[in-house]
Amino acid sequence: MKFWQVLSFSEPGQLVELAAAAEQAGFHGVLLSDHLFFPGRLESKYPYSEDGKPGFDGSAPFPDPWTAIAAMSQAARRLHFSTLVFILPLREPLQLAKTLGTLALLTGGRVILGAGAGWVREEFDTLGIPFETRGRRMSEMVQVLRLLWRGEMAGHHGEHFDFAPLQMSPAPGCEIPIYFGGISDAALRRAASLGDGWFGTGQTPEQAAALLDRLAAALREAGRANAPFERIVPLSVPLEPDLLRRLEAGHGLTGATCWPFHYTLGPGATLQQKRDWMLRFGEEVIAQFR
Repeated sequence: MKFWQVLSFSEPGQLVELAAAAEQAGFHGVLLSDHLFFPGRLESKYPYSEDGKPGFDGSAPFPDPWTAIAAMSQAARRLHFSTLVFILPLREPLQLAKTLGTLALLTGGRVILGAGAGWVREEFDTLGIPFETRGRRMSEMVQVLRLLWRGEMAGHHGEHFDFAPLQMSPAPGCEIPIYFGGISDAALRRAASLGDGWFGTGQTPEQAAALLDRLAAALREAGRANAPFERIVPLSVPLEPDLLRRLEAGHGLTGATCWPFHYTLGPGATLQQKRDWMLRFGEEVIAQFR
């Protein structure tokens, strides 16, 4: 069982020290969320709340995750880093391939691209990217990224991206895993067919079990039932070891996440409070899986 600490909404100036503390506590990795901006007028509905409203506004910090990861990786030399999730179809793939390829190289392969389609139409409209095509655009981007990360001369001719042969160097020198987020049938099929792993979105144990079973069916349908594949679910209940073992043995769970400190400790929690919380969790829960 791998444990991840979500650092979303943490004060950006604390991220480096929080990463070091997460490594000390025994976490496998840390997670950062992604938005380019919060629109002045938000009409898009948040898909994971009953009222369609997100639990944050324009004042919530969303630092560029790859820049933040580059800084954190120097303070935590074993920790892994991922996004939960990076809005992939909002970006240009060649620039992203360069950024992530360099970051993977310099961190020794400790970077994961946790990708999602996005739900804020206003972000896409501002950048002039059709919101309705984001799913197809994301699937094609995965092909482009993996092609460029080979470090070989190659071209691509697709629906959304078209370029003549080119070579991107330095190559990352390792596989960069791509995990997908989302709980719709389309998201699960995309993860099963294209991904190296999957992130849930905050489920009860019963919901998590059902989603993991649906994901297993999608993996079988894609002919990947026995392929290495990470299944990470942020649970909406305390992470009791017996519960995690049941989900692991019965439904294939491989990882769990601790919620952002904004929710577990409340806004304004000090750096020391966050550090103490992680160390205590490491002693009481993570240590039982070593």
